[in-house]
Amino acid sequence: MKNFAQTIISQYANSPTLVQLVTNMNDHISPDADIDGFYDAIFNINTATDYGLDIWGRIVGVDRYLKIPANPDQIGFNNGPGVPFNQAPFNGGIASTQTYRLSNDAFRTLIFAKALANISDCTAPSINQLLRNMFAGRGRCYVADTGDMTLRYVFEFALQPYEQAIILNSGVFPRPAGVLAYAQQVNAGSTFAFNGGSGQPFGQGVFNSTTNLLPTS
Repeated sequence: MKNFAQTIISQYANSPTLVQLVTNMNDHISPDADIDGFYDAIFNINTATDYGLDIWGRIVGVDRYLKIPANPDQIGFNNGPGVPFNQAPFNGGIASTQTYRLSNDAFRTLIFAKALANISDCTAPSINQLLRNMFAGRGRCYVADTGDMTLRYVFEFALQPYEQAIILNSGVFPRPAGVLAYAQQVNAGSTFAFNGGSGQPFGQGVFNSTTNLLPTS
């Protein structure tokens, strides 16, 4: 309280005991620090911590906990994914998962991305803006219209496991109604690219393959 005298009505203003009680309360119980703490920890998304970010997550519609599919080795036939005989079991049919708790910084990034996705018009420019916001400074990432009612999120850098979980399982990345979306990581160090691209020249890189496409939720 900036002026504790405002809390005392005039008929008690000359009471030493009451004035001293109010003075002591003003010295030891000030709402200023609590209000500032609430603003920083809860209300301001840029500085919010665990509980505050959980509230923001509920507001925009995302969860801090993401399920990351486990990829245990399994047998694969010639030219297919997997490992040879005697090195892995057959596919059990049910993929195991593990739950990953996003750190505050990662969750804050997801919240910002979901907030933008909530107002996105699902055009390529708006989706590209979302990608630039979420992966600022990481490298080139963009959306590609691949026809046949599909689109592709392309990342020309390595994604962390929790980032893959956000892309594939969080439901944050927008797409037009009826359009399937896939994610693809492109290894610029081993992929062929034309002049001006971020890949390798003839004889030093292979063509980009679509076998590593992953469907998004």
